[in-house]
Amino acid sequence: MPASRLLRWGFALAGIWLSVMTALRLATYLVFNQEQVPWAQAWPAFWLGLRFDLRVTGSVLLGLLVLGSLPGLDPFRSTGRRRGWIGGLSVWHAALVIFYVGDFLHYRYLNQRLNASVLGFLADAPIAAGMAWQTYPLVRIALGMAVAVAGLGWLAAWLHRRVDAPLTLPGRAVRVAWAGAAVTACTIGIFGRVGQYPLRWSDAFNLRNDASANLALNPFQSFFSSLSFRASGFELERVREHYPRMAGYLGVKAPDATRLTFARHERGGPPRVGPAGAPPPNIVLVICESFSAYKSSMWGNPLDTTPFFAELTRKGVFFDNCFTPHIGTARGVWATITGLPDVEPRETASRNPALVDQHTIINDFTAHEKFYFLGGSTSWANIRGLLTNNIRDLRLYEEGSYDSPRIDVWGISDKNLFLEANDVLRAQTKPFFAVIQTADNHRPYTIPKEDLGAFTKVSVPPAALKAAGFESLEELNAFRYTDFAFRTFIEAARKEKYFERTLFVFIGDHGIGGNAGRMFPPAWTEQNLTCYHVPLLVYAPALLAPRRISAVASMVDVLPTIAGLTGIAYRNNGFGRDLLRQQEIDGGRSNAAFVIDQGSRSIGVVRGSHFGQLHRESGRAELVWADFTAAPPAAPPPADALADYQALAQGFYETARYLLRHNRKPPHPAASEPSD
Repeated sequence: MPASRLLRWGFALAGIWLSVMTALRLATYLVFNQEQVPWAQAWPAFWLGLRFDLRVTGSVLLGLLVLGSLPGLDPFRSTGRRRGWIGGLSVWHAALVIFYVGDFLHYRYLNQRLNASVLGFLADAPIAAGMAWQTYPLVRIALGMAVAVAGLGWLAAWLHRRVDAPLTLPGRAVRVAWAGAAVTACTIGIFGRVGQYPLRWSDAFNLRNDASANLALNPFQSFFSSLSFRASGFELERVREHYPRMAGYLGVKAPDATRLTFARHERGGPPRVGPAGAPPPNIVLVICESFSAYKSSMWGNPLDTTPFFAELTRKGVFFDNCFTPHIGTARGVWATITGLPDVEPRETASRNPALVDQHTIINDFTAHEKFYFLGGSTSWANIRGLLTNNIRDLRLYEEGSYDSPRIDVWGISDKNLFLEANDVLRAQTKPFFAVIQTADNHRPYTIPKEDLGAFTKVSVPPAALKAAGFESLEELNAFRYTDFAFRTFIEAARKEKYFERTLFVFIGDHGIGGNAGRMFPPAWTEQNLTCYHVPLLVYAPALLAPRRISAVASMVDVLPTIAGLTGIAYRNNGFGRDLLRQQEIDGGRSNAAFVIDQGSRSIGVVRGSHFGQLHRESGRAELVWADFTAAPPAAPPPADALADYQALAQGFYETARYLLRHNRKPPHPAASEPSD
């Protein structure tokens, strides 16, 4: 063969790297995507994935060929240079293994391929490391990674020996031709396509659904592409462009596109719950970790995971079509407290010092004592800064505030968190607004030994587990333990005087992506709506008549709805609307829930019976049937409906970017003046 030893060695190594990446993509398909992407439909994703792999391989190979062709760096001229190259390639092999292991764990954790948002965990490295240590067998994983790196190094050395044989060099013209062909091949592989523009990360989302896109992606491609997609801030002209639509949706009484006025001042009045003249009700807002709707009993999950909470929904006002704007607990807490979706592209908004000053409707509950209960530390994601800087006179209970023992990286158990919060609340003589944030329905899925008598773990066959949307028995039992903690709390609270004059509000901080099976239309699985769909319940049997409401609702609507029930005057500068008042106005038909996926760079809106989604980089838009309360219509939606959903999604997105920086809390504790 007339090709040089360097070319033969380089292309042999490239073949090994491509084989490894393809094998790992096949493993990803078998573990995560097999149910969502039938084998017959997986080939386009594998083909696109191979092209992504070629980009990475071509980049490394081109560097090897260029550097190795320099006389002083030729790996075939001396033993020292050979060893240096083998050592240098070991760094690349370590990066390859680390990225793919990290990608696998990231996908298992968040149902997304590895992207630059993972760097946000570095801001809370001790907590993230503790969670990983308690969740995964890190020692065995590290040993496996070391073996993989050593194996790739051995293959590189073996291939070097195979091609390092005496060679009669061809003529200069032949060598130049081979070198030119090699560089051309690498360049084509890196560019990724024949055309004006190179292959891009967003091309994956031109496939049939998000599951196919995730299957195609390469972790190097998705990570470094999203790393450069970090622009923060807002574009004033875009905000003004969408202002009329957004001001109309939010109900701004005196819209002003020049001043960009979004604030609404509600006058308040008598509480809409309880007898006339009674003190305002207490509020207990429970932010529930990973309370994914399709995994719970209220939509017919075959494993009946949350029977107690399902019973509560039959006795309260239950919104069964509620969505969070995003996945991630820190972002969920942000949206609940501020009424604004966290659209920051990389770090969460709570970690951005420029955004720490935010208005919250909680401050307008001026007659209420304020409490926040978290079993672990609020230093996680700088949540402490969000809470203490913005909620006036807040009494914060966190790790170190409790008598109960710490069980894992997330602090005390949810059951003990509820019981300790109940001890504090029953001693109050004034109305209170308390937030309780749970954590046990989260890796490492710890269930305290002290509860294994009252709470019984179950074991179900793998097929039944998968059909119900769970990936492991640990996840299933942690989800069931959440229901046990709810039961323990409500049963304890029922014995207290405060119970009958308290609104208990439950909202999931986010869902978990997965296969919703036949419980929902295919779009819920294909478009990852399972990541955002959560229960929203207002439970107050002595104050509210039971209702199940299927109008669209959003996490950002929680505080305005609570404020409307209590009758307080409040200033609303966020996206939320009073859901119960909106029911009276139009039956909730105009309600919309904005969602954003930072991983796929997409934004969307659930409104009425459809979900409209726009991929911001590629410009691809789609409108899918998303109503689980009725059969899909035979006729497709009108052609102009997609443009309407797209414009509304862009309006939410651009306005949120602006309001994150224009939502400062008023300088005085009193509620702002009422509107005209």
